Amino acid sequence: MRRIVADTAARTLRYGDRAVACAIGRGGACDATDKREGDGRTPFGSWPIRAVLLRPDRGFAPPARLPWRWLRREDGWSDAPDDPAYNRPVRHPHRWSAERLWRDDGLYDAILVLGHNDTPPQPGLGSAIFLHLREGEVTEGCVAIPRDAMRDLLGDLAADAVVDIV
Repeated sequence: MRRIVADTAARTLRYGDRAVACAIGRGGACDATDKREGDGRTPFGSWPIRAVLLRPDRGFAPPARLPWRWLRREDGWSDAPDDPAYNRPVRHPHRWSAERLWRDDGLYDAILVLGHNDTPPQPGLGSAIFLHLREGEVTEGCVAIPRDAMRDLLGDLAADAVVDIV
């Protein structure tokens, strides 16, 4: 499967012949040019899947056709606009603010890293836009889906998969 569509108005994620409920940012959705760090908004656009990160102890099978790696306890993602590693993976402890990817709540047991603001990252224009597991009705700007849907999606992804946020 190449195209995955996150419909922010309907709060659904469509892939293949499936449609599942999804959560989006607490601030709604916005044009990618209006996205700002910490605004809680999900950016519209067509975002390639750069990589998949999986917790090794949570039972997800690695995708066959996408780059992936196991998460480690010290993994993080920089969300500090003044950090030279802004919107990039980092290891904790880290001098600047960085989200912890190893979490107890299960949200990041499986993460699809989306190619938002990464070529190269522009400070302050949004970081850590992922497709991850859902718990609740909103995220901090990501798209989130149920665990079973993520399991299915990981098995069907193609190397050139793209997430369209509309």
